[in-house]
Amino acid sequence: MKAIWNGQLIAESDDTVVIEGNHYFPESTLKQKVLKPSGTETFCYWKGTASYHSLIVDGKENVDAVWYYANPSEMAKAVKGRVAFWKGVQVVK
Repeated sequence: MKAIWNGQLIAESDDTVVIEGNHYFPESTLKQKVLKPSGTETFCYWKGTASYHSLIVDGKENVDAVWYYANPSEMAKAVKGRVAFWKGVQVVK
């Protein structure tokens, strides 16, 4: 699977976990050079607290387009150490 935004490969892996239609990529496959830390957090009743990164590619910013669960609940332990995407990030084979 590949995650692409603004024409740039953001992450690529044959090892994704799909939950609620979202592919969670191993964090190690994420291109660190395109990340900008974000202070945003949200809460999912069954996965726990999600934290976010923004993407910066060719001077364009996609705010909070990457999320992850640093300490997911026991029910969501499969996403530990993984990231997912939204806000126009294409996830394709």
